[in-house]
Amino acid sequence: MSALSRILVAAGAGALLVLPPVVAAPAASAPVDPEVALREMVTAQVLDRARDDRALAGATADDTRVTVSRRSGDWAFGTAVVVAPRFRGAFPHGDLFLAQWDGRSWRLAFHGDSGFASLATAAPLVSGQERELFAPVAPLAFGDYRTGMRLPFGVGQSWSMWGGPHGWSGYNTPWSSLDLSGGDQVVVAARGGTAYTMCRGWLRVIHDRGYATDYYHLWSNINVNGAPVGEGAFLGYTGTDVTCGGSANGRHVHFALRQNNAYVGIAGHNFGKWVPMNGGAAYQGYALHGSTWVNVGGALYNYGALGFTQGIIDANGGGYVNKRSGPGTGYGVVGTVNDGTTVNVACSANGTTHTGRWGTTALWNRLTDGTWVTDAFMWTGVNGPINGWC
Repeated sequence: MSALSRILVAAGAGALLVLPPVVAAPAASAPVDPEVALREMVTAQVLDRARDDRALAGATADDTRVTVSRRSGDWAFGTAVVVAPRFRGAFPHGDLFLAQWDGRSWRLAFHGDSGFASLATAAPLVSGQERELFAPVAPLAFGDYRTGMRLPFGVGQSWSMWGGPHGWSGYNTPWSSLDLSGGDQVVVAARGGTAYTMCRGWLRVIHDRGYATDYYHLWSNINVNGAPVGEGAFLGYTGTDVTCGGSANGRHVHFALRQNNAYVGIAGHNFGKWVPMNGGAAYQGYALHGSTWVNVGGALYNYGALGFTQGIIDANGGGYVNKRSGPGTGYGVVGTVNDGTTVNVACSANGTTHTGRWGTTALWNRLTDGTWVTDAFMWTGVNGPINGWC
């Protein structure tokens, strides 16, 4: 007789019998596949990071491209891209990521997250140059628009500014981007840094001072994974590639500016000694080199990068600016300097007040030849001294 039968006999007919609940033995949990877990985590988080872009709001895991480009022990490094729909004004979203496996789960951070720099410091697969560029950067002083960048093509060439300041995704803000085309169609790095291929046709170069530049629609672009590149290094050719989404109805490079891991307005910054300026709408606007004004569709001559202690004379429509023996109009004129000339600034001091294109100021800049020019007639990219006080 079974144990249950003996209990029933002992209880008697009609008795209410309460049996203890049956507890099933716990099933052995399946081991976690680190590779699958990493891709799922990166996919979910990059989709969440792209939600603010209306064109990508409906993106799913099928629209992501996760590339683990480096592995070393328990570490992984790569790129994550959300592919955009293929229509005008849509652009992909892309991030670098770094992750460490602790035996049960991944510790994941994207470039720009608070934990990314600390992970990069410990990660054996991150180079010394990358660690320096990934380190947190204090925001630049208000009004500092210096980049140290050339235009992204050969110095001495003239290319068309096909599209004035507009968003990375076309009409969105900030207006971070320019469309450039012409010359030999060779796209180069605007400044030295480390380069990453986000997807075919799209490169990102991370520079110093918190800056990065993006280059999209390229043909035959280099395939790199944190490779050091110098200013002027070949990146690819202008093209119409939309592997990661969006549209391009003519070959060009979509050139965008980023700072502290986000797109920023390109207007007011200097590239190749030109300062792009916003128009009344996206893709409009103009660029200034001294008093020379070029509208959309016009040609920009690449003068090369402007140094951090250099300025460009802007006579605000005049042909030249007086140089004086001291910081003010009470000092004698000792020469002139032509509009558009690049000058080297030794130091600065306050003197008589003047008004120019960029505002009213009492600041005067002493040039390395010992003469003085009012800051009101000079573009330096800084609202103040660029090389200390005299």
